Amino acid sequence: MSEPVPSSRLSINQETIKQWSLPELAEGCAKEGIGAVGLWRAPVRKYGVERTARLMRDTGLTVTSLCRGGFLTDIGEAARARALDDNRAAVDEAASLGTDTLVLVSGGLPADSKDLAEARERIADALAVLGPYAEERGVRLAIEPLHPMFASDRCVVSTLGQALDLAERFPAHQVGVVVDTYHVWWDDLAPAQIARAGRGGRLHAFQLADWITPLPAGVLLGRGQLGDGSIDFKAFREAVDAAGYRGPIEVEIFNEELWSRDGGEVLRETAERFRTHA
Repeated sequence: MSEPVPSSRLSINQETIKQWSLPELAEGCAKEGIGAVGLWRAPVRKYGVERTARLMRDTGLTVTSLCRGGFLTDIGEAARARALDDNRAAVDEAASLGTDTLVLVSGGLPADSKDLAEARERIADALAVLGPYAEERGVRLAIEPLHPMFASDRCVVSTLGQALDLAERFPAHQVGVVVDTYHVWWDDLAPAQIARAGRGGRLHAFQLADWITPLPAGVLLGRGQLGDGSIDFKAFREAVDAAGYRGPIEVEIFNEELWSRDGGEVLRETAERFRTHA
């Protein structure tokens, strides 16, 4: 029987309680004794990057990751330049917030293209530019593979193996991977790829959300509360632990039913589900 995961490893991703403002998130986490959060760029920018950084410091919260950079598959020169500029800005924002991890969603197939391999090569080209830039600012780039249903429009990197094939072209302190249970739970090669990532020092982030069916229209909001779906979280947590990962575990759930509820209730439920299922 596995040891229970320490509650100190729990990080609440901002999107899990999207109905809360940043001050409400900080206050709620402090009240429940939760010391870490994962943040998203859009609400952080709306509140103000420096203002957010000050709020995190004043409330004693650790920012475990910033989401998201990426979308690096465009073909046109101008579009690629804009993507690189946006990712440099994301790196700068992560550094200002005090997190060492910028999550990358790589981007889908460009218009009028069906060449997945070529799209992945453009990601590698961008990483060659962004990796050193991030390193200079104390930030690691973490490639997040997304479920194959998102390959056309969001992410041509669908498996941990594909993510590691890209990451391993660069130093581990520049580029690693995210293990998000929602996206990789179906892949019977995932445990071996987690071990591979651990051997290379490339496990930069670990995120939890459950897989529930039927999926809602649009599928993006199909993540479920821990324990409501099909995923064996303890098996994944034991795999990342065995691979040497000792970092925070973010709960990142996009779910309209959760967003319609009282934020404090969702936070307490999430913490309890984490203790039970992770």
